[in-house]
Amino acid sequence: MKRGTLVVGFAIFLCAAALEAQQKAEIFGGYQYARPDGGANLNGWNGALTGNFNKSFGITADFGGTYGSGGSVYTYAFGPKVSGNVGAARPFVHALFGGVRVGGNSRSTTGFGMMFGGGVDVGHGALAWRVVQGDWWITRFSGFTDKKNVRVSTGLVVRF
Repeated sequence: MKRGTLVVGFAIFLCAAALEAQQKAEIFGGYQYARPDGGANLNGWNGALTGNFNKSFGITADFGGTYGSGGSVYTYAFGPKVSGNVGAARPFVHALFGGVRVGGNSRSTTGFGMMFGGGVDVGHGALAWRVVQGDWWITRFSGFTDKKNVRVSTGLVVRF
């Protein structure tokens, strides 16, 4: 638990440093669909806060929760995000590292998670729509690594 608190604190520090340096951030919130390897279809929410160091590079703190078949999966991950501009579209890629908590039937377990992916935001100014965000999701629980998980998100992006 101490390691998780340290990781969250460090990520908040990096986001705060980015905000101080550039005074620009974005908040994402929306729907998430996840499909664990051999598991149920899971539906839920995804949220992220990104502190931008400049127009192309930032640090993201990503949180999600999905539910289905009597269970739940919560994720928290942090990492770099690289963005570009193509007219009104803003494609991005990210590499996120953190934790995964799986629960169901009055039991839960926590493991390590990595998400590699990206997406496209469309819109100018303070509001944009994250048309799609797709991630290859890797989990590790008690020495077992699962590399066949995916998640897809869509929702609203607010920039300030």
